[in-house]
Amino acid sequence: MAETTSRILSLLSLLQTHRQWPGAELAERLGVTERTLRRDIERLRELGYQVDATRGLSGGYRLEAGSRMPPLLLTDDEAVATAIGLRMTAGRGLVDGESTTLSALAKFEQVLPPALRERVNALGGVLQPTAPRSWNGVGRAADPLPSPAVPHELLGRLALACRDHERIRFRYTAADGAESARTVDPHALVASLRSWFLVCWDVQREDWRSFRLDRMSDFFGTRLHVAPRELPEADAARFLENSIAGMRRTVSLEVRLALPLERFQEAFGGYSEGAEAIDEHTTRWPIHGDTLEVTLSRLLWIPPGVDYVLHGPPDLLERAAEIAERMRRAISAHPASSPDGGARA
Repeated sequence: MAETTSRILSLLSLLQTHRQWPGAELAERLGVTERTLRRDIERLRELGYQVDATRGLSGGYRLEAGSRMPPLLLTDDEAVATAIGLRMTAGRGLVDGESTTLSALAKFEQVLPPALRERVNALGGVLQPTAPRSWNGVGRAADPLPSPAVPHELLGRLALACRDHERIRFRYTAADGAESARTVDPHALVASLRSWFLVCWDVQREDWRSFRLDRMSDFFGTRLHVAPRELPEADAARFLENSIAGMRRTVSLEVRLALPLERFQEAFGGYSEGAEAIDEHTTRWPIHGDTLEVTLSRLLWIPPGVDYVLHGPPDLLERAAEIAERMRRAISAHPASSPDGGARA
């Protein structure tokens, strides 16, 4: 019986990894005859799995959605990811969904092996979700970019280091490509919109820092346990949001638009944050960016026909004027009759 059960679980795992399996190939992978394979398929159907069979050269078996929820078969990494997802969802206080999420989480964690439960507990205890704002130049959130891959093993080891307050070392590659060796006291992991971050105390710089996990390498646990420090923010997620906002706001300007605040907010949605009415016809809008060029790109999305005036430090306005003049010359270099299809003045 144990051999049969193990074989059926292996069959289920195979059916879950491919859209369709030829019968002969399935039987060969399981080391059984096609007759035994058919019996195992019937056992899966009795358990509630909808397994469709088709005949012919292109036929085979495929797993379809059934009329009720059957048992699931997950790998260790999938089990950890599912448990963490349930914990994060339960912690967000969903209306009419919290009790269901907690019930599912309780059932799920009840059957986790001790080693996997330790990984889940470590991750769940130090992981904080957040969603830093991203700008796409229009009045709506930018489409999420593919998240950088982070090995499950690294997540688990960092989570344990956070939980145990163990000082760690690693190499870090900054956004500009510069590499450095870092020694930190980890505090928490934060899952942002696009990346995973470690919020920690940087020993060399004697200050709080955040590091992207996909830029870390050569991780090393020192086995030195340190006393936890008090974060300067309410939680790690808030610290990360403020850090990202600070990096993005190195250049600040102000735009005054001949547009009522309400119409401006309709056009820019969440990216009208900080805007205020000067009077019933004019809106003051602060814009920020990590460079002047990025900051000025916000102006491209002001609706056509809306007059506006740019305010800011004289040196920045002078540089902005130079950029505008370069653009004007670039456009003038391609008159309307240009055969190469250049921009038209």
